[in-house]
Amino acid sequence: MKLVELYTLLSGDYEGTLERMCSERLVERFVLRFLGDETFPALEKAMAKENYQDAFHIAHNLKGVASNLGFTKLHKVADGLTEALRDGKKPEDDTLLLQVKEEYERTIAALKKFQGAEQQP
Repeated sequence: MKLVELYTLLSGDYEGTLERMCSERLVERFVLRFLGDETFPALEKAMAKENYQDAFHIAHNLKGVASNLGFTKLHKVADGLTEALRDGKKPEDDTLLLQVKEEYERTIAALKKFQGAEQQP
């Protein structure tokens, strides 16, 4: 699988990401680094502990990373959760974290597929 195919699979912004990073090799490096990112697990922990102020900052970070990497759908759902947490209170919409989790897991699955394809001769 080529990098552009990964972005097509994710409905991501390949062109914008490539323009920001100026090199497909650099984009690939940061995309694969996202597999080890601990932001989403930290978000789940903060939400479980009802620490909505920390959850806001973590969701905001996830939104920024997703935006920088051109993961458009993950950025959109993370933005929704970030805005719901902005006042440091429990979001009124209980489905927001689930939406982020679903898109995060979809993104990770696509990245693993891409990584596996890259390692094959």
